[in-house]
Amino acid sequence: MDNGGNIQHATMPTLPSLLLAASALILLTLGAAHLWLTLRSSAFLPRDAALRAQLDAVSPSITGQTTMARAAIGFHVSHSAGAMLFGLVYGYLTLMQANMLWASTFLLTVGLLFLAGLALLAYRHWFSTPFRSITLALGLYLAALVMHWA
Repeated sequence: MDNGGNIQHATMPTLPSLLLAASALILLTLGAAHLWLTLRSSAFLPRDAALRAQLDAVSPSITGQTTMARAAIGFHVSHSAGAMLFGLVYGYLTLMQANMLWASTFLLTVGLLFLAGLALLAYRHWFSTPFRSITLALGLYLAALVMHWA
């Protein structure tokens, strides 16, 4: 409804908005999968049982209040939360507040830099599945920007 109590009808998303929403969905899916793998599987645990025991016993240099294993779980969960937050916020903005998003050079630039940063991290430090998925999300995001500004 608008401020006068009238029902407003949603407009159909444009192709650039759909591409950007698909980019956001990839990040949301990656973040949710990463969270599930962190909390419900052994996917991110070391294969070496002795190393696993060490990580459960050793604290990082910064504090003795946690162990490397517990810190790793926290890092994985917060990493998942960041990807899911990006997916939810940019998905919502592009589908529900598209005019605001497309008018904001700041938000469009932040999204682009976030995805580019994740792509670089994935290339340098992770493995092929997140790298390919994030690169696809970045490509969709760039295509949306090019189509919107063309």
